[in-house]
Amino acid sequence: MSRWNDLTGGTSGEDYAARFAALARSGKDMHGEARFCAALVPPGARVLDAGCGTGRVMIRLAELGYDCVGVDLDGSMLAVARQQAPQLPWFQADLAELDPDALGGATDFDLVVVAGNVFQLVADGTVATVVRRLTAALRPGGLLVSGFGLDEAHLPVSPTLTLDQYDGHCESAGLTLVDHFATWDADPYDGGGYAVSVHRR
Repeated sequence: MSRWNDLTGGTSGEDYAARFAALARSGKDMHGEARFCAALVPPGARVLDAGCGTGRVMIRLAELGYDCVGVDLDGSMLAVARQQAPQLPWFQADLAELDPDALGGATDFDLVVVAGNVFQLVADGTVATVVRRLTAALRPGGLLVSGFGLDEAHLPVSPTLTLDQYDGHCESAGLTLVDHFATWDADPYDGGGYAVSVHRR
């Protein structure tokens, strides 16, 4: 059982979407993750949104011309994503058991994006496995991009993963650190409670 399912019961899709819709109506920029990814790979690149939730990031990337696939464990989140963008490929799977070949034949991604604190919300003890699974979905030279909180101020649960531990899992999977940032706007990382990380296969 993932920490996300422990937290939400796997039924929070509509509430989650409503919260982000309200933020968008308030004028908050909702596309920082997509903009960050678009600065790394050109339109037409193949992108896997791992832990895609209701599809906010992936739908925007598809609008920008990227060839996207989304995968999430939470069926309630995917139901919202499919309603909002039925033309896009959405798959339900546990990232710790992800078989890239099962994603409609879409392997060798140019970029895998893991936003929304996913690495802090997978099942305990599975981060290394998830990193290996996502690395296997990347083409040589492809990028793994993740953003997650590192302290309780940036998370809905207590943190169980440090940035050093995450970097170690990435290194063990054959990835090389490109850089850390403090935000999806690419502000320099200063050791704070949130990090956006870019690793290359």
